Amino acid sequence: MARTEPDRTLYLAVHKEVYKEIFEEPIGSLLLEDYRIPIIVFDFKTELILKWIIP
Repeated sequence: MARTEPDRTLYLAVHKEVYKEIFEEPIGSLLLEDYRIPIIVFDFKTELILKWIIP
């Protein structure tokens, strides 16, 4: 995608529980800081986006 559509931003979509278990822990926070990963946190039951994390 980076070669064919370089202007697009790729987001990692994660369920709210995955976000809580991984990215709210110290190691997950380091991943977000070091790799600056854009993330969308969602609830699959309600089909709602709960949080956009744009570094």
